[in-house]
Amino acid sequence: MRKFLAFIGVLLAAHVALMFVRPVGATVTPTGDGLDIGIVFDLGGRGDKSFNDGAYIGAARAIKELGARVRFVEPGEGSDREAGLRLLAAEGMKLVIGIGFIFTDDLTELAQEYPNVNFAGVDYAVSIGKDGKPIDPPANLAALKFREEQGSFLVGAMAALVGDSKKVGFIGGMDSPLIHKFESGYRAGVKHVCPDCEVIAQYAGVTPEAFRNPGRGKELALSQYQQGVNVIYHASGSTGLGMFEAARSLNKFGIGVDADQFNEAPGHVLTSMVKRVDNAVFDTIKRVKDGTFKGGIHQFGLAQDGVAYVYDEHNKSLIPDAVRARLELLRADIIAGRITVPSAR
Repeated sequence: MRKFLAFIGVLLAAHVALMFVRPVGATVTPTGDGLDIGIVFDLGGRGDKSFNDGAYIGAARAIKELGARVRFVEPGEGSDREAGLRLLAAEGMKLVIGIGFIFTDDLTELAQEYPNVNFAGVDYAVSIGKDGKPIDPPANLAALKFREEQGSFLVGAMAALVGDSKKVGFIGGMDSPLIHKFESGYRAGVKHVCPDCEVIAQYAGVTPEAFRNPGRGKELALSQYQQGVNVIYHASGSTGLGMFEAARSLNKFGIGVDADQFNEAPGHVLTSMVKRVDNAVFDTIKRVKDGTFKGGIHQFGLAQDGVAYVYDEHNKSLIPDAVRARLELLRADIIAGRITVPSAR
């Protein structure tokens, strides 16, 4: 009886957490034979113009092209995230996706508890064994990993080549291994084309809240710009919106992340390192529909169109043709393995 009451308590908590659920598609309740998908967003939720919005775009494409029925959950505190995932799993969704590395432990636990439900984690933090090799997640859990360092390498090279300064900047959100990948790749790209350039790197904090603090982002950016930096690359969620505000005020440049962030500061966004979360989410949903879903580690790098930099009508005038040509050569070298980009400090 105690176990039953505890289970009911969990479900009630989950229902409270899901008061902010935004159902999309033909139905809210799984039918058992349909492509019913549950997605729990990272901190910041929809409208971050970055990571979460990318996941939404991929799901929206699955709704249109695959006939998926998707339920979105925008959690508040940490307990809401776990409760949201648990309820979606208990309802029998064909696939439950957690957006962000902070879902790693919850997804691992739930995948073991619900072996008949497929799970996926965008930026799932894969553990490393004593032998130095990655430990595979449960068989029903897909770890969707991106080679952020590869895309960051290219925008780092761009920042050094067009920044007209020997100093370039980087602002990270939470000081964590995932964001270190962005910094490491960026730093390597800068140094590859400008060995004597200095990279000024700072982080907004040490907790997930560091991804949604625009005020702190602006403070860090102003400091870097005043030190002689002309271009700053951020990997900080909505904290980066403060960087763009600083770029506008001082007539400097910023580099966006995850999605094309040109509209945050038109004329002041040199480029964006796009992380194709939309492709990864759509691809995973499609695999569920096709019956080819597999757990394990799935990598999305330059070769898989998992990361890229923006070059279009909005920013091409800011990037000389010679720089564009060199970046494409660097891109080809990375894909071919002639350049190995570091993913850690």
